[in-house]
Amino acid sequence: MSAEVTLLGVRHHGPGSARAVAAALERLRPDAVLIEGPPEADPIVGLAAGKDMVPPVALLAHAVDDPARAAFWPYAEFSPEWVAIRYGLDAGVPVRFIDLPAAYSLAEEPGEPGQPGEPAEPGEPAGTERHGQPDGRPGDPIGMLAEAAGCDDPERWWEDVIEHRSPGTDALAPFVAVAEAMAALREGGAADGPAARRDDLREAYMRQQVRAAKRAGHRRIAVVCGAFHVPALAVMPTVAHDRAVLAGLPKKVRTDITWVPWTHRRLSQQSGYGAGIVSPGWYHHLFTTAGDPLPLWLTRAAELLRAEDHPVSSAHVIEAVRLARTLAVMRERPLAGLTETLDAVRSVMCDGSDVALALVHDRLVTGDALGEVPDGAPAVPLQRDLTRLQRSLRLKPAVEPRELDLDLRKENDAARSRLLHRLRLLGIDWGVPSRSAVNSTGTFRESWRLRWQPEFAVRIVEAAQWGTTVEGAAAGRAVGAARAAVELTELTALVEACLLAGLADALPAVMRVLADCAALDTDVAQLAGALPALVRALRYGDVRGTDHGALGEVAAGLADRICVGLPPACTGLDAAGAAAMRGRLDEVHGAIGLLEPVGGLADRWAAALRALARREPAGGPATGVPGLLRGRAVRLLLDDGRLDSEEAGRRLGLVLSAASAPADAAGWVEGFLTGGGALLLHDPRLLGLLDEWLTAVPAEVFTDVLPLLRRTFSALEAGVRNTVGSRVAAGPLGAEPVPEAGTGPELDPVRADAAVPVVALLLGLPGGPVHPGGPARIPRQADGRNT
Repeated sequence: MSAEVTLLGVRHHGPGSARAVAAALERLRPDAVLIEGPPEADPIVGLAAGKDMVPPVALLAHAVDDPARAAFWPYAEFSPEWVAIRYGLDAGVPVRFIDLPAAYSLAEEPGEPGQPGEPAEPGEPAGTERHGQPDGRPGDPIGMLAEAAGCDDPERWWEDVIEHRSPGTDALAPFVAVAEAMAALREGGAADGPAARRDDLREAYMRQQVRAAKRAGHRRIAVVCGAFHVPALAVMPTVAHDRAVLAGLPKKVRTDITWVPWTHRRLSQQSGYGAGIVSPGWYHHLFTTAGDPLPLWLTRAAELLRAEDHPVSSAHVIEAVRLARTLAVMRERPLAGLTETLDAVRSVMCDGSDVALALVHDRLVTGDALGEVPDGAPAVPLQRDLTRLQRSLRLKPAVEPRELDLDLRKENDAARSRLLHRLRLLGIDWGVPSRSAVNSTGTFRESWRLRWQPEFAVRIVEAAQWGTTVEGAAAGRAVGAARAAVELTELTALVEACLLAGLADALPAVMRVLADCAALDTDVAQLAGALPALVRALRYGDVRGTDHGALGEVAAGLADRICVGLPPACTGLDAAGAAAMRGRLDEVHGAIGLLEPVGGLADRWAAALRALARREPAGGPATGVPGLLRGRAVRLLLDDGRLDSEEAGRRLGLVLSAASAPADAAGWVEGFLTGGGALLLHDPRLLGLLDEWLTAVPAEVFTDVLPLLRRTFSALEAGVRNTVGSRVAAGPLGAEPVPEAGTGPELDPVRADAAVPVVALLLGLPGGPVHPGGPARIPRQADGRNT
């Protein structure tokens, strides 16, 4: 008795195709199910039968010697392949994958288009093949079929004829029709090119696997594959022909494969997935909802909008259902599709707002469903350790972004912080530092924004080369990065990361490299850029209980070298160099303020700032320090109390004199006012000097200094700008007169005494009312003044 092979051509991730496959398998009752996918997954396909496997999930294959060379095969609950897998496992019949093995696919050079299980860079998902545009074949088969049917929208046409239909009395009829259509599209002859040759390899290998199933004694074989491959599998060439085709396969590479969680968002076309679909969340709703899916989906949309404070009621839902169905009739569609549904949501629930509609599209049309895989799935030891830590620290991965505030004084929160910092060292940015809604300037609080991404599975495999635990891998990665670092700032940032991550084993090795690099580096700009990270690390060490004696010595040494070399390093800088150095100047000033005052470091830094402020350009800009840096040095000295306002005003007057170049003076003013201009309000004399200089700038020079001045004043607080503008508009500026004693209005004792009881109560002074209910009396001095 010959074997009966039934080809079920599908579109990947289509709910209509999935329902049709389920109906066809129920009718066929096959004794073997063959599915397009990597054969390396045959030993682990049985994991899909358990309740712990929740789609969307994906098969992840990677090269053992090069984990970055990896590929994904995603499956959702509405994927026809997933339906076939579950049918075979539930029915107890063999389930086999028959596509070209990943060992061949991953042996090819990454980045070639159309490769099955396309190798993906970390963060870039790959799929089984590119649907809608099968590589090397007729451009867009669905688009061509839609055009032949007179429809200008391929997705809408496919929804109408496949995704929205329910299986009829003949469960195989849809597959026969699709096979005939694809055969007609492929009648144009063999295509050429690398992608087409790769399809030929895949189809030859699939035919070999179908022959192997026949030889194994199976009599009713169901093959679930992409509809485009059906014509190539329907007509079997000779075995010799397929062997000759497969002779061109590259040499295999050693591969590992496992199941990993996936998300609906990563199934979408916007993610870059070749077999992506437009609306995975919508398709999931279509597949899982019995009966009319429209009312329930619009009810969910209303719930979402209400949760975001949009006024949506049940009446809106009823009207939206009516409008969507009316639009479907007007557009001659059998049922309301996604287009009609979204049009109804925009008009009825969102009041025409695309902003509110974008929320519905993001949460419901695309969705953020995250799958789950059982503990028994193969995994590298690093993945198992991470899973253990996630459970013990109660940090469940989720694709929905969420804010996490940590109090580092609590043991569990400190452990969470170390985990997130260690993962960042490994390139796994599950958590990203963020600003907290809770106002706090203490170093004991951290705020994170968490969002799990499926591609982290690849990065975990890559990071496994550094160790078998998260702590060990992060330490190994830190030491390796330190040895490869070429700049001092890289090393100081790495030291800070090690302290934050609690990597006591890695810190000595990183510190040795840092000390050697710091001793040889003579670039003051590099030293200035490195010091703030070291000082932050010292502060974090106080909170986390880290021994940072060696770190303090390196920081003090860097600070001393910066004090010595700062004035020469600031000489002759151009505008861009001066702006960059100003930022480093501010950072170093703040860092030195945080260091323990040992050995007169603060005094040496103040001396360096004074030397910087005195270096005026005598023979041109190249002979002195730019005005931007001189003005900034004066302001820092003033804020620290090492320079009084009288001396600051004198220096401002000298700079704004006719002897100074207007551009240099404008730069000085910018540096002086950066960080706050309130001193112009507190000292009207400074504002008067600035006003006199500005009105005396020649017209031919004014246009050159105007951008600097505009930038300077635009950075001031809005209240300061408004007050300065009001004072300038009021007339000539100068010192405000102070009223002489006795020239003010006469004191009215009766009115003053009316407030005495309250004042006495606030100040705790003796004295009571003269009579019940009367005002209290505060003793007066002989001259009539209150005590």
